[in-house]
Amino acid sequence: MGIGQLFVSGDAVTDIVALLLLMMSVASWVLIFWKGWLLRRAGADVRRSTLAFWQSTTLDEGQRQAQIFDREALVVPLIAATRLKADGTLASAGDVAQQLTRVLRQALHAALRKLQFGQVLLATVGSTAPFVGLLGTVWGIYHALIGISNAGQVTIDRISGPVGEALIMTAAGLAVAIPAVLAYNVLGRSIGRIEAELEGFARDLRELRARQPGT
Repeated sequence: MGIGQLFVSGDAVTDIVALLLLMMSVASWVLIFWKGWLLRRAGADVRRSTLAFWQSTTLDEGQRQAQIFDREALVVPLIAATRLKADGTLASAGDVAQQLTRVLRQALHAALRKLQFGQVLLATVGSTAPFVGLLGTVWGIYHALIGISNAGQVTIDRISGPVGEALIMTAAGLAVAIPAVLAYNVLGRSIGRIEAELEGFARDLRELRARQPGT
């Protein structure tokens, strides 16, 4: 009843703040469920695809075996990047070790951008939602006090209802921010584990290809 009364008695600013909090909440929860599913699958795929690669006998076979499990295309681009091309450009300048370092770094950064997608949104929601809720609270209290002063009679009953309804905005802001912050930290740890596995694989792959550049 308090929330309904808040929308009824509030003005356009109150409605905009409430709508903004709702949009932030929906966006963050959709992202949380999607990224949780994605990172769980990506973590399993990275482990299986790298294992399949190292159990192969040739680079071509390893790439084919890794591609079977690499549904998010995190491992195979690293393998493909090691197929160096001598085309006379600056990209092919330097020794094999330098070229491998450059191409693997680029492929690794591309994979990490996929993993990091959406983290900025969660961080933004977690850091701004409390202040958006506080803005709604302050504006709601101001709006309620203006209405009370226009009524010409000030009593506890007249103050407690509108002010309590306005304070709901603060609770709503925290309710939006807390899941986003928790998800940012939990998902960040998952991303860190996958990143470490990819970096280790890229380092081992570089050593392998530096010894066998023509295979």
